[in-house]
Formats: sequence, structure tokens, C-alpha cells
Amino acid sequence: MELLVPGFAAISFTFFASVCSAQVLTSQYDNQRTGATLTERILTPQNVNATQFGKLGAFKVDGAVYAQPLYLPALDLPGKGKHNVLFVATEHNSVYAFDADRPSDPPLWHASLLDKASPVSARSVQCPFIQPEIGITATPVIDLKTGTLYVLARTMIAHTFADNQYFQHLHALAITTGAEKFGGPKRITASVSGRGAGSANGQIAFDPLRENPRASLLLSNGALYLTWASSCDVGPYHGWVMAYDPETLAQKAALNVTPDGTEGGIWASDTGPAADSAGNVYVPTGNGTFDAASGGRDYGDTELKLSLQGSDLAIRDYFTPFDQATISERDADLGSSGPLVPPDQPGPHSHLLLQPAKNSMLYIIDRDQMGQFHAEGDAVVQRAHLRGEGYGAMAYWNGHVFFAASDDSLRDYVLRNSQLTPSQSSVIKFENPGATPSVSADSDRNGLVWAVSTKAWNGADNKSAVLYAFDARDISQPIYTSEQNSKRDRAALATRFVFPIVVNGRVYFAARGEVEVYGLLK
Repeated sequence: MELLVPGFAAISFTFFASVCSAQVLTSQYDNQRTGATLTERILTPQNVNATQFGKLGAFKVDGAVYAQPLYLPALDLPGKGKHNVLFVATEHNSVYAFDADRPSDPPLWHASLLDKASPVSARSVQCPFIQPEIGITATPVIDLKTGTLYVLARTMIAHTFADNQYFQHLHALAITTGAEKFGGPKRITASVSGRGAGSANGQIAFDPLRENPRASLLLSNGALYLTWASSCDVGPYHGWVMAYDPETLAQKAALNVTPDGTEGGIWASDTGPAADSAGNVYVPTGNGTFDAASGGRDYGDTELKLSLQGSDLAIRDYFTPFDQATISERDADLGSSGPLVPPDQPGPHSHLLLQPAKNSMLYIIDRDQMGQFHAEGDAVVQRAHLRGEGYGAMAYWNGHVFFAASDDSLRDYVLRNSQLTPSQSSVIKFENPGATPSVSADSDRNGLVWAVSTKAWNGADNKSAVLYAFDARDISQPIYTSEQNSKRDRAALATRFVFPIVVNGRVYFAARGEVEVYGLLK
């Protein structure tokens, strides 16, 4: 990396017998999207090797899995007792609850969200990236207070002699049974004033066919946030952010980030928008119209700082690169990756945000003064070159930041005095789109970095996913790969933008038609 410019809450849900810290309720473990779990006391750099560690099985499902699995321990299900539960959502619009320790068992419950409809076909959206159907792509989120799993699903009703109908619905499912709650599902609709692409009579309506949700759901400060981009840049589309009341499913606010222009999709490579402790929400947008610096309302290629104020999603601050027009023209989205909010740092820039981008640039932004737009240069804490395009998201642990850009090695950077300094890199290179690393550790001990090699955007559909484990103290060589003993450990066919979760000595990650589970061998 070339440096350019220096510059958990207590569980109150009654189904739990005791407070358990080993849980995964949202994308990348937490709302700051640190990508790290600090409660792993079983897996260590000493026992993760091809002799002691390997594939334990797979949870079979009815479609491809792009959404990250979620996990709850010691959940008491009616008539079935307590189980450690793994929640899996598929592109066939199914949600499963499995006993996380018994991959060969049938699901504890299974909910189909089709309701006389079908998933949306890849042909309908004119995009081959998710094949052959698009249902649930965005990672769901769990609210422990009410025992609810929130899911965003796409469906269609095909007609022979009329136009097909397309829908998107927000579902609120009971974590113990999969039953719909709060009068759900809630159909997604919205309209804002604007003269941008697809407008009619001075209004832009949400288009359930063209708008594609890839970034994960976010639950923060009593509001549920959903975001959208598109399929393969097929227009007209816009970046949308919507906030819902999690206990009524009433829409609180809707924001179109390019109401007088076009595009500005919220991609994040299937990771998620972030939130800080004050409840501010950080959403990166992609290529599209930008005119906010000259009095307009369009925020293409921009990092937005949002705050829910009554019925409005207010833009409190923002950062847009000085070369936004070039970025947009070259399809080099700022918002190709998800943001990371690291712990507070010493020094004058204590509140940071890290944003990798498709233009092979990494921006370190002061969340208190994000820099907005300056044609003469970026007013950020640091800009740094990546060795490849940025997808997925970074992971933070113990003063280190880990990332694998497209067609590049896994890299370890030291974060000190609000500056990133290159430290180490692996001999393993991750082809397009790189990898979204995760970290498991016992507080500041026994750190492991996990990454999954996945499918390229234009690659063949016959590639198996490959799980890698690295000692976080020295990532130069993997200490385990699922291909070291391929007959025993080979994973299923890869999907894309896979984030492995680690909990209670097990590693889970999404694949085509199943979720893989790895752990210590008996």
C-alpha cells in the first residue's frame, strides 16, 4: 500500500436462560462492522490445522445462500427444548432455523416467504450475477428484545398475457417458530419528490424490479434500516435508504440519494451500513449524479452520515472524493465496499471511519468532520492506495486492520495515531472480488483471521469455495485451508462476497445450496 496523504448490550429476551456472549445477531458481528468476535475460546492458532480441524458437515437448503448466517445460543423452542440455533436465508425465499451443532438433522423450523409467488428470475432483472433466482440476498438482523428476525425478500408473480408483477416485502419472523409478527409482511413502497431518472409528475417511486437490496439490514437506536442499489446497473434506479419501526413495521422515513439525477446505489458487497454509539448511520453510495456541493440533492460516490429525525433521514455530514466525476465515469464506485467504524482512537481524530473503494483507494475519514467535497483535494485524515479494487469490508482487531482487495493478498495494517501503516501480507492471493476477512479471538489473545475464496463476477459456476485460516500475529502463510485435505474438507460451490462467522469453536459460511460448518475433529 502506498500512502498518499497523511493528513454490546445485555440480553433481556426471556427465551434465554442466561446471558451468553457467543451470538451473531447482525452482519459482521456488530453495528460498527468490525468483523471481529472477541469471545472465541476454543479455536486457537495452535489447534487450527489440517490434523485437528476440518469440515464437520453442511446444512442443506433449497437455494443459493448469499446472506450471512446468524446464530443464537440456548434458544428455547416450543416443544423442542433448548438449542444453539443457526439461521439461514436463501435466494429461494426460505428461512431456516437449524441446530447449529447437528448439521445432519432436519431444520428446527422452516419458513417459506413465497406466498403463492416465486423468487425473481435472473432473466427478469437482466443480470446474471445471482443465478437462477433472486429472493433473500441482504443479511437479516435479529432483535433480541422482541425475539424477532427481520428479513427483506423479493418475489414476482408471472402472467402469460400481462406484465409480470414484482414485489419486495419486509418480514418479521419469530425466532422460535418462524411465524410472521407485527402484522407482517410489509410491502416496500416509497415515493419522493424529484426530477431524476424514472420520475413521473415530479415524483420518483420505488421500483421493486429495478431496486436490488444487497447490503445487510441494520437495527440501531430503535430503527430498522434497509438499503438498495440495482442489478448490474440496469436502470433506471437510485440509491434508497429507508427506516422502519421494528415493532409495527411502519415506515419512518425514506431517502433517495439521487432524486434529481440517477444511480448512486448502495452496494457494500453484501456487507452492511454501519452505525456508531450515537446512532449515526454511515452509508456509502456508488456511481451516480453528484451536485450536493453546488446546492443540489444528489450524492453519488459519497459517504453519508445519516440521522433519523422524525419522519426524515437527515444528511448530517458527508465525504465525496475530489475526483468523483472520474470515479463515476470509470465505474469505480466509492460504495463498492462496506464501511468500518473502529474503536475510538487517541489523538485529534478519535472518531474514524475506514472506507475501501473500487478505485483502489482507501479513505480514512474523521466522522466528526467528514470533509464533504473539495475540488482541489480530499479533506480526509488519510488516503492510501490499495493493490486492487476494494470489495467486501475490512476487519479490525487489537490495533490491526485486515483486508484482501481484488486480485491481491490478505494484508495486515497497523492503525496508530489515526494512520494506517502496512505491516504484513500473505503469500495467498484472492482473485476477484478478494475476500471479506473475519477475526476470531479471546479478547486480545489467540487471534485468527478467516477468509473465503469465492466466485468471480464473470467466473465459472463450478468453483468450490475455499476456507483459509491465518494466525493474526503472522498472516504470511495460512495455517489451514480446506484444500489441504480436499477429500475430507472441500466446500460446496462458491457464491460471492462470503463472510465466515466463528462461534463456539465452529466456523460457518454460505455456499450454493448449503451452509458449511468446520471445527475441531473428533
